[in-house]
Amino acid sequence: MQAGKPILYSYFRSSCSWRVRIALALKNIDHETVTINLTKDGGQQFSEEFQAVNPMKQVPVLKIDGITIGQSLAIIEYLEETRPTPRLLPQDPKKRAHVRMISDLLASGIQPLQNLSMLKQVGQEKQLTWAQQVIGSGFQALEQILQHTAGKYCVGDEVTMADLCLAPQVANAERYKVDLSPYSTISRINKSLLALEAFQVSHPCRQPDTPPELRA
Repeated sequence: MQAGKPILYSYFRSSCSWRVRIALALKNIDHETVTINLTKDGGQQFSEEFQAVNPMKQVPVLKIDGITIGQSLAIIEYLEETRPTPRLLPQDPKKRAHVRMISDLLASGIQPLQNLSMLKQVGQEKQLTWAQQVIGSGFQALEQILQHTAGKYCVGDEVTMADLCLAPQVANAERYKVDLSPYSTISRINKSLLALEAFQVSHPCRQPDTPPELRA
């Protein structure tokens, strides 16, 4: 294992990066942050230096324990397996399956369809409508699922990996002016999550690379 702090490659507005920042905060893992600006200089993720870190040219990336991990859910699961307190995956296999299902719904079924690279393909005029449609469609399904799985949070009364995916996606929905009134369960859970310190310190408005006008 390499000595030194873990290093997180992150962008303040990246919802995938936010998921990992929450996990690091909840598990109280001291780390350094290297900011990768996805919009500056044509996108710093496309630089040769960063492509050597992650050939997918995406954030987040975590360097930890002598390995380099991309993909937010893979990072969170590694942290869970190596630093299991507090638990982000329930012990009960059925609840754990629910957590993974909801996490995948958010991380694979919604977020990639409205992220920066996809919106560039859609074109400037259609971006807002597109984002609202894909988020709305995903939230309609998620709202129904949560009515069966939720307690205080997405699955029961403990914060799980599913919640780490939920809060950033709700922030994206708000950014794209999605009407959240039909999604009372999603909104209720999100409000509870944003009251937690780990979600506050990791929030996009409080990062080293947050522009002054977006700081809270």
